[in-house]
Amino acid sequence: MYLPGLGRGLKSLALALLISNPAGAIDLTITDEQSIKDAASTTTYAMMTYYKGNETGHIPGAFASKWWEGSALFLALLQYWYFTGDTTYNEELSVGLQWQSGDDGDYMPSNYSSYLGNDDQMFWGLAAMTAAELQFADVTDGFSWLSLAQGVYNTQINRWDTTACDGGMRWQIWPYESGYTMKNAISNGGLFQLAARLARYTNDASYATWAKKIWNWSLSSPLLSNSTWNVADSTNMDDDCSTQGDTQWSYNYGTYMMGAAYMYNYTNGSSEWLSAVNGLMNKTFDHFFPTSNGGIFEEVVCEPSESCNDNEILFKGLVSSWLSFTALLVPSTYSTILPYLQTSAKAAALSCTGHNNNTCGVRWYKSEYDGWIGMEEQISATNIFVANMIQFNTSGPVTATTGGNSTSNPTQGENDTSSSTTQQSKITTGDRAGAGILTVVFVVGWVGLMGFTVFGG
Repeated sequence: MYLPGLGRGLKSLALALLISNPAGAIDLTITDEQSIKDAASTTTYAMMTYYKGNETGHIPGAFASKWWEGSALFLALLQYWYFTGDTTYNEELSVGLQWQSGDDGDYMPSNYSSYLGNDDQMFWGLAAMTAAELQFADVTDGFSWLSLAQGVYNTQINRWDTTACDGGMRWQIWPYESGYTMKNAISNGGLFQLAARLARYTNDASYATWAKKIWNWSLSSPLLSNSTWNVADSTNMDDDCSTQGDTQWSYNYGTYMMGAAYMYNYTNGSSEWLSAVNGLMNKTFDHFFPTSNGGIFEEVVCEPSESCNDNEILFKGLVSSWLSFTALLVPSTYSTILPYLQTSAKAAALSCTGHNNNTCGVRWYKSEYDGWIGMEEQISATNIFVANMIQFNTSGPVTATTGGNSTSNPTQGENDTSSSTTQQSKITTGDRAGAGILTVVFVVGWVGLMGFTVFGG
């Protein structure tokens, strides 16, 4: 349901007035495989009611004002299919992942590429990488999933920026975008994760070299500390990355943790990467699973104030998935991670009592429906339910030598020069005020229009 002109908090109030006689909570027995599958089926169906890409007049894989969220939807669908065996949505999944891949197979589609951030493109690369690792069948008349992940990687390393801060990925791709002179955790941590996953899947050391390079740069910047394991959201090129925006978001921790888990597995148990996994995992649990609410996953910056936007509601779902993969890739973490996933899934199920159709809320720690409604809530609920399926499927993501058969193309995307840029512009006070999670984009001049669009990541 879309209520124009209302913020997330006002939507909650309006919807609460519309809801009567709510259905019972999703009946979840956290140690029963079929019960978890049934819960995931319920929320997956609900999240797909928001997807119109399979309808006449709509674009597969696209959401008009939040392009990156298509990747979050498909990441949830991939894991839902893999862990439950339900193929209901596989056609929409395959078509959407292909449709948004762009002419050069690097997720820079012409309809959206002029106002994307590096993080937006990166999430689609992670979706394609997940498809390869979970053995989702390549299509016969399109790009392979592995090659799409390689295409994103190739275009992004070409944007590695040394004009300030001795390296790092900018938040935005284009000089006219607000935040172009910022370097942030999700763009750098996301590319680190993608490089680490490509290294493990292909056993190509060049990917591992880049993963290590991004990791080391992150440690040298204010974004990542390997003493406190704090992950800051952003840093500014204006002062040569000497300061940080330290807003705490779970997905910044999760993406570095996930990359470290892949590097641990790729290196056959390196103590350096085990230390990184444990440090980031423990900080994530301490900060985002507070004992004050029973150890239930909480996006602590925005949930208590009921100010989470659509992007931020997805973070818990992404991190829940990354925690489950980490438990499989780094077996010593399994017994620590699973109880947190179980506790949060049980609370999430109790939040799904809204609108007479098991609509899920945002604040799982309330263990009841909180009046919020949207696709993002359903995606995150699906993710936390599916994450608990690692109790019954412990095989984990495959590699090219352990069952993966997605076709490799190490040069994918290298012909796409449209997104390579080194031009630098100064960030304004207004830009800083808008920085954080939303990508506020002003498209002017050469594109022949003026617009204001909010994107995530």
